[in-house]
Amino acid sequence: MRVLLQFGACFALGLVVAVLALIALMFFGLFGVIDGLLLSGEPLARLGLVLLPEPFWVALSGLTDAAQSPALRSFLSLCAGLGQCALLLALGFFRLWYRR
Repeated sequence: MRVLLQFGACFALGLVVAVLALIALMFFGLFGVIDGLLLSGEPLARLGLVLLPEPFWVALSGLTDAAQSPALRSFLSLCAGLGQCALLLALGFFRLWYRR
């Protein structure tokens, strides 16, 4: 349980760093890198849209035919890409601070 809590804290820190990096990328106008982040999250977003039932997406987003919405797909891709970056950062933080 202790390891799970430590990794959760590292993931939260990694998520904060990933969001700050996204803000910095937007500030400096590096939208090509952000497009790469969106592309890396695209497969996981499509998988989520296909596997989770339509009523779930309708209740969550309020959109009818939510699985076909490009705005929802783009937002899920961004969230998945940020989650992947946060996970990589969390693994690095965990290894740095809690290596035995």
